[in-house]
Amino acid sequence: MAPDDLNAPLGQDKRKGLPKLPAAAPQILAGALGLFGIVVVAWAIFVNDPLGGEPTAVVATGSPVIPQAKPAGDGEQHSRHDGPPSDQAPSTNVVIPAAAPPPGSKTITIIDGSSGKHQDVVIPGKSSGLAPKASVDQRLLETTHHGAIPKIAPDGVRPFTLYAHPRKLPADKTDAPRIAIIVGGLGISATGTADALAKLPTPVTLGFAPYGADLDRLAERARAENHEVLLQTPMEPFDYPDNDPGPQTLLTSLTPDQNIDRLHWQMSRFQGYVGIVSYMGARFTASEQSLAPVLRETAKRGLIYVDDGASPRSVASQFAGSHNLPFAKADVVIDAVPTPVEIDRALARLEMAARDHGTAVGLANALPGTVTRIAEWAKKVEARGFVLVPITMVAVKEKSS
Repeated sequence: MAPDDLNAPLGQDKRKGLPKLPAAAPQILAGALGLFGIVVVAWAIFVNDPLGGEPTAVVATGSPVIPQAKPAGDGEQHSRHDGPPSDQAPSTNVVIPAAAPPPGSKTITIIDGSSGKHQDVVIPGKSSGLAPKASVDQRLLETTHHGAIPKIAPDGVRPFTLYAHPRKLPADKTDAPRIAIIVGGLGISATGTADALAKLPTPVTLGFAPYGADLDRLAERARAENHEVLLQTPMEPFDYPDNDPGPQTLLTSLTPDQNIDRLHWQMSRFQGYVGIVSYMGARFTASEQSLAPVLRETAKRGLIYVDDGASPRSVASQFAGSHNLPFAKADVVIDAVPTPVEIDRALARLEMAARDHGTAVGLANALPGTVTRIAEWAKKVEARGFVLVPITMVAVKEKSS
């Protein structure tokens, strides 16, 4: 009797043992993972998919194929067909190149997921629809290393006269007190700029900061709607550099040539303005040595100069009177305290100044609350005996003491 017979159940045959597996379970799992890794590496090497399977969008950007109309020759007869065209007269197809997109268009890059090719697609912006009178006269432009800046035309035409929008006054208003309002800061905030263009009446003068975006288009739109336009010129305040108007600020520490170069950079940012208006600049406008070359350059280029009233010690009025420079100075800062009550009080002071002196200039920022209050005030001011005029109708009459 074999020893195993003692362990076998009574009356049952001996069972054969199960066959052993050639490898343990962990070894099988490791082999499967290795095979999977080999497949992934092979796919990356032999399949051309630069995006690694990420979702892609394919946009057709080819030029449209437009049937070319057959030009009519001398003596050629044309007949009208009410039915479908004949099969024996196939149309001739030509590829019409896409027109250049208008200013303001955007370009996006589409990546083809199957080939990895890059394709630039131009999304045209909306046409500005500008009136012809808003175009810039090339005779009044001088080329510099910064770009085009204003100049007096060879025939003597000055930018401030060509780009002015004088208002024709009723016969009973020619001697009425005149009020000019400048709203500055346009071009910095898209919302503030759009609000000002939409709400302010045309006699209100608009000041554009040189650091804004898309200034040429915005200034042209303003002029197309009969607003006069000014360039805001950052100048050094007393607390500079703690209060810094920007990288191209005119400074008392610079030489006249350096300040003129910075002024030219500012002037090149857009065109079509009637003059410049100082921004901050309490220290700079109080220095005759610094301000005089800038005002001389302003007069040389046929522009007006507006003092924002930042400093009572400004020497601008004395210089303007002796150099035949059209000049105006802000009498009231309308939104020095930007609350509805204080803005209304400032507008009342502006009316008093106009009644006392015959003219008055108000300065404000393109803040939503300020724009709304000025727009509401402008609807009623003329009923009280005043006329709202653009800045050139005040500057050309201004006389320094």
